Amino acid sequence: MTKIKTIFVCQSCGYQSAKWLGRCPDCDSWNSLVEENQVAQTLNSRYQGALSLPPQSLLDVESSESIRRPTQIQELDRILGGGVVAGSVVLVGGEPGIGKSTLLLQASRELARAAGVVLYVSAEESIQQTKLRATRLGEIPQNLYIVNESNVDLICEYIKKFSPVAVIIDSIQVMYSPGLSSSPGSVSQVRECAACLTALAKTSHIPVFLVGHVTKEGFLAGPRVLEHMVDTVLYFEGQRHHSFRILRAVKNRFGSTNEIGVFQMSAEGLKEVNNPSQLLLSERPKQACGSVVVPCIEGTRPLLIEVQALVSRSNLAMPRRWSSGLDYNRIALLIAVLEKRVGLHLGIQDIFVNVVGGVKIQEPATDLGVALAIASSLKEVPIEQEDIFLGEIGLSAEVRAVSVVEPRIQEAQRLGFKRCIIAKNNIPGLKIKGAMELVGVETVSQALEVALKK
Repeated sequence: MTKIKTIFVCQSCGYQSAKWLGRCPDCDSWNSLVEENQVAQTLNSRYQGALSLPPQSLLDVESSESIRRPTQIQELDRILGGGVVAGSVVLVGGEPGIGKSTLLLQASRELARAAGVVLYVSAEESIQQTKLRATRLGEIPQNLYIVNESNVDLICEYIKKFSPVAVIIDSIQVMYSPGLSSSPGSVSQVRECAACLTALAKTSHIPVFLVGHVTKEGFLAGPRVLEHMVDTVLYFEGQRHHSFRILRAVKNRFGSTNEIGVFQMSAEGLKEVNNPSQLLLSERPKQACGSVVVPCIEGTRPLLIEVQALVSRSNLAMPRRWSSGLDYNRIALLIAVLEKRVGLHLGIQDIFVNVVGGVKIQEPATDLGVALAIASSLKEVPIEQEDIFLGEIGLSAEVRAVSVVEPRIQEAQRLGFKRCIIAKNNIPGLKIKGAMELVGVETVSQALEVALKK
């Protein structure tokens, strides 16, 4: 008789304990350990050994360049390194409703039209519901097959039978293995199903896409556990009430992790944004106080983004500080520098900072632009429409040089900007073609004099 023992598994990181604990010792999550029954047998016997080969010299291994198959979606191909690699396992994560299933359904349509049979495993929706969504996205090719199944053993049999050019699993959280007694979505089930699909992908050279949901609280363990098992991890960024979506690679064994893809959600699905800077600045108000354009680098792509700030006298004992798309601690640092080093009276002001379009900015090169936006709103003096700002701010209010300057300025020139206020140490050695005026500043006070002079 098979021996069964009870263990407690953390649903955030997969930590196992023989007894229940209120706090996970591994990831410090509270109330995340769930009781599961573990069967003491070799559950992985069906895929263990599938990849094992006798040891051999690396010099004797015959290899060739991995064949990449383009998905015909340029933004997705850019992130993957030029296309889908045969036998690779790609995890697409993100919050529910952000567009993961829509993107993969569009990619499966293009692959089925250009390459051959594609198997779409829809475990969360019925095949009729998926058909309605696919019809909304466009014409459905003959080679696109769909199945509503969550048993990973049956799915592996379907893959062996059809030998598709790609497989989409939507989603990995609802897959289950009959050999495990735990419920679908648990760490044990997710790890077991992902390992089985990964082994099949490597042996059959069929690329597999896994959809993984991540809640805002990060409670769901699926993608966090799977990151070490798959070849590529893509994460959707953005907010559901904004139309823009950014697909970012956080892990890629076959390409760079510096690339991003920009999409716009519409009634016909996700549309590629080939010129995101122009689209993000299309609704910028004219002569508005607190509105500044900053050039960012997302991967290898320069991106012009509008940063808005609103400074208003507070009626509260503790003024409010709010930011969207920027690090709150970075905003607090810039406010302290403006008050202590520059002399702006911000202690009794409510300050709100927003990045237009739902884009998230992490690099410090936008510090100068954010500081100028706050100062412009406080003094009620608008920034010139044709100015951009580039520089990192130190605690002594000095403006420091940043990297990758030339692509940023060239992108600003292409969109009609005429002047760039930049750290003085960045100017020597710059090779800028065109009529862009470069104004070097050493301190935040100098930048204020140049930008807000009236």
